[in-house]
Amino acid sequence: MTELTFRSMIMSRPSGSVIGNWWHAIDKWILGAVLALFATGLVLGLAASPPLAEKNGLWTYHYVVRHVIFATMALGVIVVLSMASMLAIRRGALVLFIVAFAATAALPWLGTDFGKGATRWYSLGVISLQPSEFLKPGFALAAAWLMAGSLERHGPPGRTITAAIVVCIAIMLALQPDFGQAMLVLSVWAAKLIISGAPVLLLVGFAAFVGIGGTLAYLNSEHVQRRIDGYLAEGVDPHSQLAYAQAAIREGGFFGAGAAQGQVKWALPDAHTDFIIAVAAEEFGLVLTICIIGLYLFITLRALSKLLDERDPFIRLGGTGLAVLFGLQAFVNFGVATRLLPAKGMTLPFISYGGSSMIAGAIVMGTLLALTRTRSYDPTARPGIR
Repeated sequence: MTELTFRSMIMSRPSGSVIGNWWHAIDKWILGAVLALFATGLVLGLAASPPLAEKNGLWTYHYVVRHVIFATMALGVIVVLSMASMLAIRRGALVLFIVAFAATAALPWLGTDFGKGATRWYSLGVISLQPSEFLKPGFALAAAWLMAGSLERHGPPGRTITAAIVVCIAIMLALQPDFGQAMLVLSVWAAKLIISGAPVLLLVGFAAFVGIGGTLAYLNSEHVQRRIDGYLAEGVDPHSQLAYAQAAIREGGFFGAGAAQGQVKWALPDAHTDFIIAVAAEEFGLVLTICIIGLYLFITLRALSKLLDERDPFIRLGGTGLAVLFGLQAFVNFGVATRLLPAKGMTLPFISYGGSSMIAGAIVMGTLLALTRTRSYDPTARPGIR
C-alpha cells in the first residue's frame, strides 16, 4: 500500500515546466474529443462552404481559409485558458460578462441584422461580432461566482441577484429576437439552481416564468408564431431550409453519398453554419453523424462526471454551467435539423463556420478544461484561488 501511494505521488508530481504541469493536469480525453471536433469541422467546411463562396463571387476556399483562421485562434484560446488559475478565471469572467452584457444591451441602437430580421450582430468591416455568444459563458461563470459566494457566511444573495440578471438577459435576447439563445441562458441558470440545492418552490416559480414568457412571446411575436406553427404543422414547406435538411439526412443513409457528392449545400444558405449536420449526414451518412453526436455527449458527460466530487462550489457550479451550455447547444442544433425542435438558428460548436461562435466556444471549453483539470488541494487555501 505504501509503495502504491508513493508511486502515485511520483507520477502526479509536477514536472517543473508550465507546459509539463499543464499536460499532467489536463483531461486528455476531453482535449482529444475537442480536437476531433475541430478536425471534423474542417472536413465539413471543405464540403459545405465552397458553394456559398461561388454564389457570393468569392474564391472557392474563401470560407475554408477563414474557418481555419478562426479554428487556429480558438485552439490558442483553449490552451491559454486551460492553464489559467481559478482567480484569473473568476476575474476574467466578470470582465467578459460586463462587456458582453453592455454590448448586447446596445444592439438595438448600434447593431445590424444583415437582412436576416434579427438584430444580433455588430458589423466591424471585414468581420462581424455576435455579443450574445460571449454573454453565455460570461454569465455562466459570473452567476457561479455569485451563487458560490452566497454559500459563504455573510455572502451576497446570489440566487436573487442572478435571477434578476437572467431575466434581463432573456428580455434582451427575446427583443432581438433570439429566443433560442434566451432559452439556453435560462437552462444554464436552471442547472445551477438544481446544483446549488435551490428549494422546490423556486424551481416551480422558474418553470412558471418560462411557461408564461413563452406564451406571451407566441401571442405577441409573429417571428415566434411562424416558427412554432411551422414546427407543429403536419407538413413542411418544401422550399424551406428544414425541408432541404431533412431530405439530405434521408438521402445520406448509413454511409452517405461520398465526399463532395452531396447536393443540399447548393440549396441551403446556412449549410455551413446552422445546418452543417445535414451536409455531414448526406455526404458521410449516419455513421459519421452518430460519431459527431457521440463526441458532444462524451465531452459533456465526462466533464459533469469529473465535477461530481468537486468540493469548491465555484468550480462545481461554473463547470456544470459550461458543460450544460456546450452540450445543450449541440443538442438544439441537432434537434432543429431533424425537426425535433422548432427552428432556433444555433451553431454547432467547433464544427459550424463563424468567428464569434468559434471563439466563444473556445472560451467555454478552455475554461471547462481548467475547471476539470487535476489539482492538488490545500486545505488552508481559499476556495476558487487555486
